[in-house]
Amino acid sequence: MGNSRSVSTWSLIAIPAIITLGITILRLTGELQHWPTLLFNPAAGGGGALIGISWLPIIFGPYFALKLAGAGDGPSSVGRSVVFALLGLVVLFLGGFLFQWTLAHPSNLTLLAFLLMLAAAFVPRLGWRSLGDVLLAYAFAARIPVLIVMYLAMRGNGGAGWGTHYDVVPPELANLSFDVRYFYAAVLPQMTLWIGFTVVVGSLIGSIVSAIARRGKQAVQAQA
Repeated sequence: MGNSRSVSTWSLIAIPAIITLGITILRLTGELQHWPTLLFNPAAGGGGALIGISWLPIIFGPYFALKLAGAGDGPSSVGRSVVFALLGLVVLFLGGFLFQWTLAHPSNLTLLAFLLMLAAAFVPRLGWRSLGDVLLAYAFAARIPVLIVMYLAMRGNGGAGWGTHYDVVPPELANLSFDVRYFYAAVLPQMTLWIGFTVVVGSLIGSIVSAIARRGKQAVQAQA
């Protein structure tokens, strides 16, 4: 049973992961070629550029949810899945709030903030385990390539960077060693904040779409 679940997970995320990698490469290319900043913003954090992978959980969350539900692996209660996804969102916001509150004077509380944002990724699994597992696997498949790109970008031009949002670091990190800069600017956010964000957002929207689809199916069956 464990093996079949593993195969199912990887078969579900394979194409989304490839699409996500393609968008990451497109984003990097657009920034290096100085294409329109509305689509490819090289500023720190990306500036909400339209071409990017942060929007994809909105699409892939429902995709995974409907695929799982269609295969008979839906939640025991769609209401429960929505509630735990919302609870994950609360934990994510708490971690983000703590991060902002401690950012001026980083401490162990700042690391706790990152851990809270990562912990948020595991909360939705309490409501719909299979969807949480799939989104967690997809989140790492999406963000590990970003870590590689950030490493190369930050190392580029003799350490001066490529001039993309992948290599911009906050001023307080600029004079630190490369390893420290990479850990704080790349590894921590990519492996905590963005993992939590991907799973929570994907679970929340996926659970809502699944609930709507189930209600629609029940209505059709009632009329038949």
